[in-house]
Amino acid sequence: MCSVSVTPTCVPLPLPDQQLKDLVRKTRDWAILHGASMRSRRNFSEDSIQFAPFNLFPSTFLKKDFQKVVDVQATFQELIHKVAHDGEFLRKCLKDTIQVDEFTGNLFKIYETVQKEGIVQPLNLGLFRCDYMLESGNAKNQSSHENYPCCCWKQVEYNTIASGFGWLGPISAAIQRYALQELGDLKRLENLPENNALDGLCEGMLEAWKAYGNPEAIILFIIENISYNIADQRFHEFRLRELRPDIKVVRKTLTEISDRGRISSTKTFTIDEDEVAVVYFRAGYEPNHYPSKAEWDARLLIERSKAIKCPTIQYHLAGTKKVQQELSKPGAVEYFLKDTNKVNAVRELFVGLYGLDFDESGDQAIEMALRNPERYVLKPQREGGGNNIYGTDIKDAILNMKDKMERTAWILMERIFPPITRGYLIRPGGSNLPPISEMVSEMGIFGVIFGDSENILVNRQVGHMLRTKTSTANEGGVAAGDGALDSPYLLDC
Repeated sequence: MCSVSVTPTCVPLPLPDQQLKDLVRKTRDWAILHGASMRSRRNFSEDSIQFAPFNLFPSTFLKKDFQKVVDVQATFQELIHKVAHDGEFLRKCLKDTIQVDEFTGNLFKIYETVQKEGIVQPLNLGLFRCDYMLESGNAKNQSSHENYPCCCWKQVEYNTIASGFGWLGPISAAIQRYALQELGDLKRLENLPENNALDGLCEGMLEAWKAYGNPEAIILFIIENISYNIADQRFHEFRLRELRPDIKVVRKTLTEISDRGRISSTKTFTIDEDEVAVVYFRAGYEPNHYPSKAEWDARLLIERSKAIKCPTIQYHLAGTKKVQQELSKPGAVEYFLKDTNKVNAVRELFVGLYGLDFDESGDQAIEMALRNPERYVLKPQREGGGNNIYGTDIKDAILNMKDKMERTAWILMERIFPPITRGYLIRPGGSNLPPISEMVSEMGIFGVIFGDSENILVNRQVGHMLRTKTSTANEGGVAAGDGALDSPYLLDC
């Protein structure tokens, strides 16, 4: 296992007990009263919320490292856009996966159907998020900051559907700003970068709405039957209404679309008589979002329409783990990006990714996983967290499927060992005197891309988010209860 470094803390720890107790109480209430909240999975009620878990103080990073992943976001989006519009590449990547993974297979059937019938709406809207972790102890990235370990960013994944935390990302920094202010550390506030993710993502939807061309048309959010991460979704809706009070925003499930959605002979999509300009998917990325054929029919109905989709079915497929793994192969990125600087910037962030196909390279990946399972993560074609396999469990999973076609639906990723930071994780129901925890973080960079198969009209980075979890936890989803809200505290080199 890689040796793991420790980063400096934002403020000297530990705090005196009484100061910590008072600060936790104040900051917890601040979070609840300012919308840094979720519905409880354990005691669900539409009438109540609880604060989302958060790190009391921001986690430290080097400013130059942070800027690196900010600057490469537009390049990654260009790459994903080009991949999504290359049908031959998508088919090659997913040909085995769709035979053994029913969910991905159903998505691909929709893709083939709309391709065969002809694309009605050529414009694609992507609200993407690329996720990264720092890898400890990389000698190629020597830090000039005396207290910060040498590290380099490695990409965990990119998300092309329901890329959450456009609200919870910015509010995380606001929570921690409040905590630092209460300590009287006003000078430290200068080290928290500006984060306009919510505005940036909403402005992307508004640009797509304007391009649709009907001022009476609505923006439709596709949601789950039960929305735990309600604040993150609702604040997108509320901000849209603040920016453009004349635009109606509606929330519907795929089941409701099946019952009440219609497309006309001109492919206009309506729900309850409202014409839809933009469909923003906050659901549809997991099998349980499609409990019956009706929901799959609803997804196909939307794809057949002239509404602008966020994402289109091809963007959704381009975000699968198998496509990510195929892009790591020699020559793949170079096929789509001709600029050498762009290629190098992307490849520098790749971690080792291996397919489990029935070929020589797949067999080699199987053997690597069996020899050193603790060095890898086994990933299926799923989004939303909680689906990956780690450590010794990998060996059992591999042995169970090594002779079955099922293995082609998985990829093997080299595990990243990030530097550790120390701080106070504040959780609902937790103590007002939390212990100092050892934590690791995952950075997400948001972006907006908009265009058709020939032209990219909009391509920009719009903000960031940071999730932190205890160093011993495998998964880090905040909505699932494993991670905590956080934000970067940037040190000059």
